[in-house]
Amino acid sequence: MSTLFISDLHLDDSRPHITALFERYLASDAVRGADALYILGDLVEAWVGDDDDAELPARIARATRAVHEAGVPVFFMHGNRDFLLGESFAARAGMKLLEDPATHELYGTPTLLMHGDLLCTDDTVYQKIRADVRRPEWKQQVLAMPLAARRAFAAKSRAESQAHTGSAGEMIMDVNADAVDRAMREAGVTRLIHGHTHRPAVHEFTLDGAPAQRIVLGDWYEQGSVLRVDAASIELAGLPVG
Repeated sequence: MSTLFISDLHLDDSRPHITALFERYLASDAVRGADALYILGDLVEAWVGDDDDAELPARIARATRAVHEAGVPVFFMHGNRDFLLGESFAARAGMKLLEDPATHELYGTPTLLMHGDLLCTDDTVYQKIRADVRRPEWKQQVLAMPLAARRAFAAKSRAESQAHTGSAGEMIMDVNADAVDRAMREAGVTRLIHGHTHRPAVHEFTLDGAPAQRIVLGDWYEQGSVLRVDAASIELAGLPVG
């Protein structure tokens, strides 16, 4: 048995093959026989509200609820693309919402779970925007807009985000080492799992004199990316579309 982690799927109607891959993977024996499935943010390219009547949210809900009904807990942590996803959709999709950060024990090892954007402290422009849009008042104001207006607003926000990403330096977009150390130290852990940066890797380092590990999940733009953790090992692997 193993625990599975995915993030940064960025599901969108423009990439139907990735949505199909997500559905196939969640219907597989690997997922239906797992101890748990964690989705650490950016499940979709944009989330405009739990009342979205488009086909994609309905497909996602069917896929995740089927995993839940198979007896596998499904945990969801907000990313920077889907932080408006609420309790209503989570209940419909059979998912349990997690705070960011959250610490869970995996086979005897306390592990810090994050989406990862909070660790990119060198990107001060993004961090200011993140703080503003996570305010309850901001979210309430946006969700009060008509659905069509929210979709237009989401498209505009995506364009602005892409422009910022293109103009920011590579190092600014990555995690800050001091922020990583601080987060792990505050949580009292030596293992961290996160996504967001789209730079899948297993980093081994030393934290306060002890061996430590930071595992970065991959994105799902060209293929899938899955982390499998069990009592004896970890495996970060790609998931081919075919």
